[in-house]
Amino acid sequence: MTTFDDRERGYEAKFAHDAELNFKAEARRNRLLGEWAAEVLGKSGDEARAYALEVVSADFDEPGEEDVFRKLHADLAGKVDEAAIRARMAELRLEARRQIVEES
Repeated sequence: MTTFDDRERGYEAKFAHDAELNFKAEARRNRLLGEWAAEVLGKSGDEARAYALEVVSADFDEPGEEDVFRKLHADLAGKVDEAAIRARMAELRLEARRQIVEES
């Protein structure tokens, strides 16, 4: 083994760790968004949990977060504007990442 090989393996491990962290944080953010939106919509209990799962599932439609945004924007029409949804998405992205890092 050379130092180069060790360094390469280290970078690969860091890349894999970062990718896993990002995936978990995105899924957590989507769940938190779903819980927030459910509250705005007046849902509670099992209905709120089911709605949060719908939001998480919406993220599998296409790469990126626009699919989640479109779902929330459609569901929250007349209750929350586009800017507030995007701000909440950014806020909860940071919160989700913080929660995931603290659990590690």
